[in-house]
Amino acid sequence: MSVVSALPFLKPAHAPVSPGRQRRHTLPASEFRSLNTEDAVSVFELEREAFMSVSGECPLYPDEVRHFLTLCPELSMGWFVEGTLVAFIIGSLWDQDRLTTVSCDDELTDASVYGDVIFCSIEMNNCHDTLSLQDALTLHRPRGTTVHVHALAVRRTFRQQGKGSTLMWRYLQYLRCLPHVRRAVLMCEPLLVPFYQKSGFVVQGPSEITVGPLTFVEMQCPVRGHAFMRRNSGC
Repeated sequence: MSVVSALPFLKPAHAPVSPGRQRRHTLPASEFRSLNTEDAVSVFELEREAFMSVSGECPLYPDEVRHFLTLCPELSMGWFVEGTLVAFIIGSLWDQDRLTTVSCDDELTDASVYGDVIFCSIEMNNCHDTLSLQDALTLHRPRGTTVHVHALAVRRTFRQQGKGSTLMWRYLQYLRCLPHVRRAVLMCEPLLVPFYQKSGFVVQGPSEITVGPLTFVEMQCPVRGHAFMRRNSGC
């Protein structure tokens, strides 16, 4: 199987209309597709709207957005309604079963929490071949089999409509059609656990990362061999 086999999950969500009934020069009412660098501005604008009012910061700034959309656009998914981006997910490949843990004598000097994304600054003291937190948050490992979900955001006017859950469902179905992907992982605050559980994620345990009184949960969703074998699914 290849990325081509996953295309049904990126096609428009509406039923096809015969050419004779289509209006010329109209955009699909609803469309799911991978993002690219040309979408970076729209992604950041949506992200800024979603996060600035809550945290005052964004999980991914323009450079980071372009970074992931350049290296691994196939691991992103956008939901467009009449040509406007209303929700998105950005992911990258990671080469470990779980996200990073700090087992050395590092000092966490600064950390900011935006949604389910954590940006950390670490003072490295006495590490023994351990992975840095920043690696898990910023790197794309092309040979990895784990998809790290960095961010999920929904435009304000489309919230409370199930858009986030629907997008995550389609994203996971898409991943299930990629033969090299075995799991999706993320870190979130405890209050977000029920949302991700409804999408099939299971708790792996508390994250090694804590920020003051805040704690985080690492979650994982197996995807290999779990494609829904529907007629014409392409899987």
